Amino acid sequence: MKTFILPGTDMVVPNVVLGLMRIQDMTDEAVRRLVNTARDTGITFLDHADVYGWDDHGCERRFAEAMKLSPSEREQFVIQSKAGIVKDASYFDFSHHHITESVNGSLRALGTDYLDVLLLHRPDALVEPEEVARAFDELSAAGKVRAFGVSNHTPRQLDLLRKHVTQPIVANQLQLSITHAPMIAQGVAANMQDLDQSIVRDDGIVDYCRLHDITIQAWSPFQAGFFDGPFLGSDRFPELNAVIDRLSDKYDVPAEAIAVAWITRHPARMQVVLGTTTPERVTAAALGSDIPLTRSEWYELFRAAGYKVP
Repeated sequence: MKTFILPGTDMVVPNVVLGLMRIQDMTDEAVRRLVNTARDTGITFLDHADVYGWDDHGCERRFAEAMKLSPSEREQFVIQSKAGIVKDASYFDFSHHHITESVNGSLRALGTDYLDVLLLHRPDALVEPEEVARAFDELSAAGKVRAFGVSNHTPRQLDLLRKHVTQPIVANQLQLSITHAPMIAQGVAANMQDLDQSIVRDDGIVDYCRLHDITIQAWSPFQAGFFDGPFLGSDRFPELNAVIDRLSDKYDVPAEAIAVAWITRHPARMQVVLGTTTPERVTAAALGSDIPLTRSEWYELFRAAGYKVP
C-alpha cells in the first residue's frame, strides 16, 4: 500500500481509504471483518460522517460498538468524519454551533477523544467563514480535531474559507471515477468549441488543489455517474471494460484494482475512498494502490470511458 504524508499534517496516510457509510445494519462480526480486512491490506484511513446511517451518527456508533478500540488500537487508524448536512431537514449548516455540536456528537458516537480529520460536508450557501474559523480554532485548541478539510467545494469556496480559517485545508473530497471525471477531462480538451467536455464546470479544482497542497479524496470510484450504478462489468461500457479486463490480465489483479489505479496514477497524489461493505472487494481494490499504469494505458482508459483526447 502506497503511503504519503498528508500535506499540512504530520500524518502518514495510505492512498486508499475505507468509507463506512453503509455499516449501520451490519453485525459486529461483519464490521470487524470489513475493517480488519482493510487494515490487513494497509488501509488504515477510515471515513465517517455524522449523517451516515438511518439516524444521526448511526454508522459512527455502529463502528465503535463493533470495534471497541483500545487507546493503542485507536492510534493505528486515521479517523475522519464530516459535518454540515442537516439530514432530516435537508439543508446545510456551517454555523459555529452546528459544527461544534456535530463534532462532539461524533466523538461520543465513536468513543474517541479526537478526530484526525474533520471535513465540511457539501457547501453551505449561507456560510459565514468567520463562524467556521471560530469553530475550527476552538476544536483545534481543545485537541478535538487534528486537521480540517472540505468536501465537494469549488476553488472560490475554498478561497473564501482560507481567507478566514487559520489552519491549512488539507483535503477536498470530490466525486471521481474513470467515467465521472469532468474535473480532469475539461483540461484535456480545453478551449475546444462545441465540445461539452471542454466546458469549465469547477474553475479548475484539480490544479487548484495541487497548487495549494490540498489532497483530493475521490469518492464513488466505481460509479458510472451520480449513483447510477457501477461501470465495472456494465454493458453500458463495453469498450472500457474490455480495456480494464486486458489490463487486469497484464497486471494480474482484479478489475477494481485497475479502476483504483487510474485515480492513484494521477500525480496529484489523490486518495481513493471505497464505499463497499464487501471485504473481498476491499482487498481487490487495495491492489490498485501502486499499480504503475503507463501514460498510454491511463489515456487509453480515459478514451475508452468516452472522453476526447484531441
